Amino acid sequence: MALTPVEVRHIQLKRGLFGYRKAAVHRMMDDIADSFETVWRERSQLVERVEELETEVTRHVELEGLLRSTLVSAERASQDLKEAARREADVIVTEANAEARKVLRDAITEKEQLMGDVHRVQALLRSALAVVDEAPTTGSTVSGSASTAEPTTAAPAADDPPGWSVTSRGSQSAPVALPPVGEQPEGIRKLAG
Repeated sequence: MALTPVEVRHIQLKRGLFGYRKAAVHRMMDDIADSFETVWRERSQLVERVEELETEVTRHVELEGLLRSTLVSAERASQDLKEAARREADVIVTEANAEARKVLRDAITEKEQLMGDVHRVQALLRSALAVVDEAPTTGSTVSGSASTAEPTTAAPAADDPPGWSVTSRGSQSAPVALPPVGEQPEGIRKLAG
């Protein structure tokens, strides 16, 4: 039976002829010793448990610090990856814009070359048509005759753009062999109007 400090303080020992009774005192001393031994054992167990818990708390604090540092480094790494991805995306967009500008410039240059070719072909066709149209009226042949006719300007066709005129130099122009009208490719007929 464990005694509390309050119980020990309120113990009333019986008195005998020459003081307290020995048996009652010895019994009380044994009870107090047993109680103290129990408390001492519990205290020892609690001290060991406190040491275990302190060790565990220390380990958990170290783990918490490690987790915090890992989290910080992971956040830093993710920020670095985001920044690198953004820079790479900017580079890709810049390169794509540069490539698009180059393709556009090439397309514009090619268009201008093709338009120049179209205008040259139109001019050649108009001059050839003017020579063919002029041949029956002036009496010259397409193969060329030795006449000293002055250069003449053909009247512009109805579908010619304004400002165009075709000048023919009579027999000085080179002979032109045109395919018959039915055999002309569709593209040439469109260009010739």
